[in-house]
Amino acid sequence: MQARDIMTPDVITVAPDTALPELVRLMLERRISAVPVVEDGTLVGLVSEGDLLRRPELGTAATRPRWLLMLGGADRDAAAYARTHGRSAGEVMSQPVISVTEDTPVEEVAALMDRHRVKRLPVLREGHLVGILTRADLLRALALRLAPPAGADDRRIRETLLAELRTQPWGPSPTDVSVVVRDGVVHLWGSVRSEDQRHAVVAAAESTPGVRTVEDNMATRHPADPMDRPNWFTTPPP
Repeated sequence: MQARDIMTPDVITVAPDTALPELVRLMLERRISAVPVVEDGTLVGLVSEGDLLRRPELGTAATRPRWLLMLGGADRDAAAYARTHGRSAGEVMSQPVISVTEDTPVEEVAALMDRHRVKRLPVLREGHLVGILTRADLLRALALRLAPPAGADDRRIRETLLAELRTQPWGPSPTDVSVVVRDGVVHLWGSVRSEDQRHAVVAAAESTPGVRTVEDNMATRHPADPMDRPNWFTTPPP
């Protein structure tokens, strides 16, 4: 099993000059915990929830006593200050970004995540971003008990189904529903907005040529408007 077999394609990205309020709204609306930063087609960084934990708007920006700064490390603190007070994706992003290719074996993906203590890895093809892998994707792979690598037919089925879902106005976000195909069996994970959307996704999978059966593991989430949450980047906390 390789990265291409379980990665999420059609990754949502931002540019380095994307304003921080817009970045936060995007993460809330799409229910994603990290966003790759791309410039001229090249991955230059990654903004995760962890990069936004220390913010002056939340009163969580870390400070050190001046006497400690006099002992050294002032430049490091200046860099940390710039990140915690940055107002664009390029200013708050983490870099360099550890990544893998489509051909990277799942075993190596897991080892990289463990070694570097990261929750996600961008997937590159000749330097260009083509997908992203998360720990949840690895858990789904484990649910299949590390079945033999997918064959050409399985990959064709997966690509055909994902393409069909992208064309439908009711189609789920690539970050909401994950598709893995083994021996003609389509395994669906993630979450859907409603039972109607679930039935539509399953129907699309069942009608894809070459599919033998569909295993539906999707959950139905309760609708919620993330924009109802306070926006600490435009409104000061009380």
